[in-house]
This record gives sequence, C-alpha cells and structure tokens, in this order.
Amino acid sequence: MKPEQLPLLNSVSAPAIHPDGTKAVVSVIRPDFDADSYVGQLWSVPLDITKHPRRITRGFRDSSPSFSPDGLVLAFLRSDPDGKPQLFVVEAAGGEPQRITDQHSGISGFIWAPDSHRIAFLARVAEQGRYGTVDGVTAGGEDARLITNNQYRMNGVGYTGDQPQQVFVVEVPELGGEPAVAPRGRAAHEQPAREVNGIPAAKQLTFGDADHDSPCFSADGSQIYFVAGLHQGHDDDLVTSVYRVAASGGEPTAVEPSNKIRQTVTDVRTSTDGQWLFYIAQDMGQTGRDFVARNGVLHVMPIGGGESVPLTDVEYLDVAGPLEPSGPASVLVLNTALGSVELLDVPAEGEITPLVHGARVVIGASVAANGEIAVSYSDAATMGDVASLERNELRLLTDFSAGLRNNSRVSEPVDFGASSEDGHRVHGWVVLPDGPGPHPVLLNIHGGPFAQYTGAYFDEAQVYAAAGYAVVMCNPRGSSGYGQSHGRALKERMGTVDMQDVLAFLDSALAAFDALDQDRVGIMGGSYGGYLTAWTIAHDHRFTAAIVERGFLDPVSFTGSSDIGWFFGGEYTGGTAEQMAAQSPMAVAGSVTTPTLVIHSENDLRCPVEQGQRYYSQLKSQGVETALLVFPGEDHELSRSGTPHHRKQRFEHILHWWAQHLPTPSNTPEV
Repeated sequence: MKPEQLPLLNSVSAPAIHPDGTKAVVSVIRPDFDADSYVGQLWSVPLDITKHPRRITRGFRDSSPSFSPDGLVLAFLRSDPDGKPQLFVVEAAGGEPQRITDQHSGISGFIWAPDSHRIAFLARVAEQGRYGTVDGVTAGGEDARLITNNQYRMNGVGYTGDQPQQVFVVEVPELGGEPAVAPRGRAAHEQPAREVNGIPAAKQLTFGDADHDSPCFSADGSQIYFVAGLHQGHDDDLVTSVYRVAASGGEPTAVEPSNKIRQTVTDVRTSTDGQWLFYIAQDMGQTGRDFVARNGVLHVMPIGGGESVPLTDVEYLDVAGPLEPSGPASVLVLNTALGSVELLDVPAEGEITPLVHGARVVIGASVAANGEIAVSYSDAATMGDVASLERNELRLLTDFSAGLRNNSRVSEPVDFGASSEDGHRVHGWVVLPDGPGPHPVLLNIHGGPFAQYTGAYFDEAQVYAAAGYAVVMCNPRGSSGYGQSHGRALKERMGTVDMQDVLAFLDSALAAFDALDQDRVGIMGGSYGGYLTAWTIAHDHRFTAAIVERGFLDPVSFTGSSDIGWFFGGEYTGGTAEQMAAQSPMAVAGSVTTPTLVIHSENDLRCPVEQGQRYYSQLKSQGVETALLVFPGEDHELSRSGTPHHRKQRFEHILHWWAQHLPTPSNTPEV
C-alpha cells in the first residue's frame, strides 16, 4: 500500500441486522482527498448469498445504522461536510431520510425504545455564550474559564466542563405522513414548541455536570438506564455507576449493586426479558484511580439492583461493548485475546459460548429475532467485511477491501513468538516485503500501553512493507489480551520488562528470518510507543534512526498539561519525583545519539505538543540529528482519524526519513 492509496481503506461499522434476519445494514466510511474528510454511506447486505450488497443512502457521511425493534424504520447519523452528526430516520423498505434532531453540538450515539416510537440519544449541551451558541461570539471572544476541577478537558473534544454530554429522548414521527411545512407570519408565533422546521423537539432527561453515556431503555420502555459519575467527589476519581431516569423525565437514581466496589462502568444494557441488568466494569482499586491494565468484566445484577455477579474472568478475559442482546437473558461481548478480538455469547446464568475466535478482529455483531447473527470483522486481508454466522462458521457476504487488494499487494503478517531474557513468552508478527532481502527492519511499538497489535490489516505495516521494509511488531508486557497480570507488569516499572521484551523479540526475529538485515534497523512508535522508543534509544544505540511520535516523554510536565495527566503518570510511574525521573525519557535524553524524527500534533491534549517540543529541543541542543514535524489542527488521533491530507503527508515524511537513513530500492532519497 502507498500513502496515496488511503482512499482504498474502507472502514466497516458494526452491523444492524433486520429483526426478520434477511439483511444487515452497515456504514462503509473511507478517507477522501477531494473532501479532505471521511465520506461514506449505508449499505444493505442480504444474508442470502445469491443476492448482492447495495448502497442505500447518498449522504456525505452516513453512519451508525440501527433498525427499530418492529423492523419498519432504519435510524442513522448523517454529517454534512461542515456539520455535526444529526439523527435521521427512513422507512426500512426505502424512501427519503427525514432528519429528527437539530442539536447544536451534534449527536454522539442513540438507541431505540422497545415500542419503536422513541429514540434516546446523547448530545453535548454547550453553556450559553460558548461554542457558537451566540452569533458573533467567536472562540477567542468567549468569557474566561475559571477552572477548579481535575476533569475539564478531553482529547478530540476540548473543554468538557462547559459542554457535558447529556441524555435526550425524541419521538419518531410517522414517516408515511405529509411532510411538515415551516410556518410563516403569524403562524410562526402561534406554533407550539414541539416542532421547529419540521424537526420534533427533543426532551433533555439529564442535567448533571459530568458526561452521561451508554443509554438504554428498560424492557417496558418506561425507564432509561445510563452510565455517569454523579457521586460526591466524582472529580477526584475514575468511578462511574449505573443510573436510571424515567423516560418521561425526573431525577436520576443510582442502581447500586449490594456488593459495591469502586469501579468504572463503561457499558450497560437491560435484558430483553426485563429481569437483568448487564454492565461492563473495571475495578479501580481502593483509590478509585488505579486504572492500570484493568480488564473489563461483564457483570449482571437484578434490574432494580442487588447482588452483582461477574460473568467473565477478570484475569483472563478483557471484554468490551457495545452490549448486544442475543436472547431473553444474554448478550454478545467482544473479548481482547492474544492479538485478536473474539465474539462471545454470555448468558445471565450458564456457560459462555465463543462464537468467533482465531486470527480476526471482530468489529461488532447483532442478532435477529430468528437467531440469525451478522458479524463485522477485519483480518489480514480486509479492513472490514460482513459475514453471517452459521454453525460457528463465518460465511462471507461482502468484499469491501477488493479495491485495496486489487491495487496493492497485501503482505500477510507472519505470526511469531520469542522468549524474553527472563523466559517470558512474547507474541507478535513479522511483515515481510517482496523479494529475498536482506531488508532493512523497522521495529514498531504500539501505544497504550494497555493495547495490542493484531494480525489484522494494519495500514502502517502495509505502507512500510510496500516501501521495502520488514516490520517487526509485538505485544510486550504491559499490553492487553494476555491476562491482567501481563498488563499490570508495568505498574511503576515503565521502561523495564517492556523494553526487555521488545528487544528480545527483535533479536529473535533477526535470528529467525534470513530476509532481515540485522545491521540496518530502525525503531518507531506513537504515544506509549513514542515513550518506549525514546527510552530505548537512550539505553541501546544499535538503531540507525528513530521516530518518536506523540510521545509520553516527561511524566512531570505531563501531570499538569495532559487531559489525563492528573492521574495517568502517577498510576503508571508512581507519584514521587524520584519514581517519575527514574522512568522518564526526558531525564535520560542526554544519552541519545540516534538520529530522531519527532512527530506531534498541535491540538494533542493526550500527549501535549510540549512533550515533543521539549524532547526535540533537548536533542537539538546536544547535536543529535533531529527534526520536529508538527501538524496543525490535529489531535492525538492523527494517524487513525486525522484529515486524509495530513495522514498522507505524515506517511510521506516518515518514508522520507527512512529513505535518508535506511534507503531501499523502493524508497530512496530524493536527489
């Protein structure tokens, strides 16, 4: 794959299966250079393999499809080029979509009521006078912000204290009726407030000062459950809980388990039989902030509260939502496992059933009333496709990555394992370019650190392989998917066993693959990967060159500048000055001699740009060959969801850096 082929990367959403099991609908979104944005529409995918998928909407960017429980209406989010996502509905049989929300900040998620006549949705509510709520008041002209709390910013969002995310409910209009006509003259003054320009008025149900998330209706539709941190002192910890509020409005009440622990709840869903409440949570320890490498655990408790029972093993399973009902008292969950993401069916009472496992990354799944299951997934050959699940086998229904495979060679990752210095097994992959070699090697390190590389299609590895580089990537201790103790091995020990593991994996790969040139090796990584890259080149000088991207480089300044700085560094490195210095790449930057490209984004609130600027300045002052590449308007997610132009430019700069230091026949320096 080449940087200019980014528009071939079709990302596929979780499927929405029709209640009758005949079809599923997904969104297919791709980068577009002309729009310098992400475009895409909804596709209908018949579960009958004799029929073909087809595009069914024509919006700029249509996403998040969901059928009403009665199967008559399809709801989805639509974004215009310069607009925020709004909620649209269309008859399931086809027709013209109708917009039913007009939220100033847009919609971030929604769910149907069991009666198919209402939808609960999430939207940020901006304080009056901010974020364009008053004409003529620009961002630079807003009133000053007086900040007294820890949790006031979020990467990709900005300030959050003056625009908390709230829960709303809206009535879905009769789609077969006559279109509303915008009132004029005296009628405009006499019209009730229930509609504005034909858009039904939504009712705001929550008003707390924290973000609200994961709404779902009770089985009878009278209550809405959601997740939030509304307890006293919620600004000083990471604890969130399940709450409920009447769908008609009122004060929220906490739904407490009798055996309550301090935990972060991420997803909640009621069982369709109305008896149970499923939720995913992570134990936050006694402080309420001990988040390091905590596996997500699926719990169940009676619908009104009571004893909470964990349904998945906290040590060996790391489950995540969204929670999808699979029966009267069971749900589907995703499980991070050994460089893959599995699909599990978990009942309130009984045994867990693995549905999809192996060398795949499940994106999402949904179940029809007749038991048909649609699954979206990626693997080594696809960015995302849809399949039906029959007798534990996936039956492929789409080929959204055909253009990618037809226009570029896909280098399939080779599964590989190695032993670390202390005997610990390290799992990963080697991606080889064309030709016999020996090829220069790029050691890639993932972010997180509680994340994982997988064997699924990875644009980074494919771009580097196409340029003639062998890519070596692994999941060292600290990564997710290999047990909670594997992830927590880095707590107050960053730069120890993790560096040991990646270097042992590299050495084993160099010894095992004749096509790898052990004398021409580069190292690179982003976020935590930027941390470990910077840390490693201060201790190991074998690397020809390095790239440190959006790195966590100084735990001291990170504490006051990052959106998560108030807790992240202290939990990972320990909170004392001595502990931070002992695990800080800035503290050992004076030992770096490796030529290093530093990449950062101006709007990065996760690892603020000062981290990269100060690291670059230090290398520059001591005579190390270095450069600082800064992207305006981008945040921490540049490499994954930045504008297509900047993503392409990022790849071009990276390849240029490697052409200077590790040239290949396919990637040579410009003359």
